[in-house]
Amino acid sequence: MLKPHPVVLRRLVDEYEALVGADTLPGPAGPNPRLRDLAYTLCVSTGTRDVRQALETAHQWLGSTADVARPRPAALAAD
Repeated sequence: MLKPHPVVLRRLVDEYEALVGADTLPGPAGPNPRLRDLAYTLCVSTGTRDVRQALETAHQWLGSTADVARPRPAALAAD
């Protein structure tokens, strides 16, 4: 199975967790569409069917690639 780039996966996890942590009570139109989209993308990216399992998998993958997941500073990226 292909794994997403750690930086991309980190952004997905961070955005999902920020939206869950914010006041995201369902409005008249239902659940937050961005939250729903992020949950779907996390599941697809991790090969899971449940967002809780997707988050666990993502955290495991990110933990094993902590050094790789850090983007290089712009000054070093030009090298």
